[in-house]
Amino acid sequence: MRLIGVGVGPGDPELVTVRAVRLLREADLVLVPVMAPDEEGRAEAVVRAHVPAAERVVFALNDRGGVTERRANAWDAAARRVLRAFEEGADTVAFATIGDPNVYSTFTYLAQAVRDRVPGVRVETVPGITAMQDLAARSGTVLAEGAESLHLLPLTSGTGGLRDALETGDTVVVYKFGRVADEVLAAVADAGRLDDAVYGARLGLPGEDIRPAAAIEGPVPYLSTLIVPGHRTVLGGKLHVGEGS
Repeated sequence: MRLIGVGVGPGDPELVTVRAVRLLREADLVLVPVMAPDEEGRAEAVVRAHVPAAERVVFALNDRGGVTERRANAWDAAARRVLRAFEEGADTVAFATIGDPNVYSTFTYLAQAVRDRVPGVRVETVPGITAMQDLAARSGTVLAEGAESLHLLPLTSGTGGLRDALETGDTVVVYKFGRVADEVLAAVADAGRLDDAVYGARLGLPGEDIRPAAAIEGPVPYLSTLIVPGHRTVLGGKLHVGEGS
């Protein structure tokens, strides 16, 4: 029995790997996370561009209160659906997730819940392109070079740690900052790094929005990405002596 977390990228069906498509097509059951049974999710839209059949499982994707009862119940229900599939003879169940299944993904919790019920299950993952990689490509922004560090911060619980990252780090990437966009932009501006920052939302989808962070006006979607690149002044200036490439 295999449970495979398949990363399907940030939303553009063309950014799904060949391996991901093959495994989605070979799986006995493909599950996709949604917020409501009658609402198509972003992962589902990508999957249906490659695979005709996918079954929705409801997750509390918009809960922000930690391990809420609603969220725990959703994990339990999804795990029971996987278990039922195995009991009915399925050998492979695939779970499609936007981005990468090992980077802030719903799949992490489903995999643990299934392991608790089926100790012998084989859990695998297929990497997917992340939103920061897609935004970097679409905006022509270099994420890191030479010896630069790369800080990735999800702001689902507020802006704690952002100012420190901006002060001490090189490239800083911010995820899920829609609720605190004003605070984020203020922190980036206070660090003197707003002019180089780039913002993106709905990457590869209708209504795609990519712009300089300084040009953001009004509210932004929850699933938004901000890249604050490292400060670079000299070609190759971030290479250490003795470092190749």
